[in-house]
Amino acid sequence: MPKAAGKYQVGGQAVIEGVMMRSKHFWALAVRRPDKTISVKLFKEISLAAKNKILGFVFIRGITVLIESMTLGFKALSYSVNESTKEEITFSKKEMTISIIIAVVFAVSVFFILPTVIGRSFSNFIPNIIVYNLLEGLIRIVFFLAYILVVSQLKDIKRIFQYHGAEHKTIQAYENNEKLKPENVRKYSTKHVRCGTSFLLIVMIVAVFIFALLGKQTILLRIVSRVLLIPVIAGISYEFIRLAGKFSRYKIVNMLFYPGLLLQRITTREPDDSQLEVAISSFKKVIEAEKSLEAK
Repeated sequence: MPKAAGKYQVGGQAVIEGVMMRSKHFWALAVRRPDKTISVKLFKEISLAAKNKILGFVFIRGITVLIESMTLGFKALSYSVNESTKEEITFSKKEMTISIIIAVVFAVSVFFILPTVIGRSFSNFIPNIIVYNLLEGLIRIVFFLAYILVVSQLKDIKRIFQYHGAEHKTIQAYENNEKLKPENVRKYSTKHVRCGTSFLLIVMIVAVFIFALLGKQTILLRIVSRVLLIPVIAGISYEFIRLAGKFSRYKIVNMLFYPGLLLQRITTREPDDSQLEVAISSFKKVIEAEKSLEAK
């Protein structure tokens, strides 16, 4: 599997009282139970790109990863609710599909369609179409930032953001050859250049430039074009985030992606040692699984 400096590439996601870590062939979920013990589960996952090489091509792979991440995120979330509350909550494939569709419709409506409709009200005052399109993009970014700020004030979300910080610290400790123990992991930053938060911000910025080039359109065509171009924007944005992760050791790269790191001041919080233990447990599980698979 692809490695950086001889290491496995691992990403993650914070869930309810836990952390999901994902490598090339596996994903693991560690959750703090009500009795304070840690539940750790390992799952083997074959990516769509591994099944169909076309889905792994440049620009296409970004859309593939986005779909997989959303699906896996819902699975991990449902498992984490069960473990953290000891209440058996299960979702059928149909229910999970409906949930994903609702989430996508909400995101597209709020962050793409609504800013387009609002921007239309300024069209008579801004004759320059490029400036008009840029204004629409600015409205979209403001909506995105406002949403994150509002959500970040919720008590349960704040704990998830702590686990998000634990996830980042653990990954960075591994990338810096630290032995994975809370006292070693604690010193690392809660920010990481490959974070999903940075990816979403890149999506918003890339959308500004692409939509600015579309020229004058009717309101209906504007809405349709923005919806249809979302996969293209996601594909381009994913390539940017891959480059950021690959060359993160260079200061210039971190400077270019600094807005995403800055935004992570909102979406991550300093975790306590018990939360670091959860993230470390999840991380170790996927690494052990990858090593065992490689040894066969």
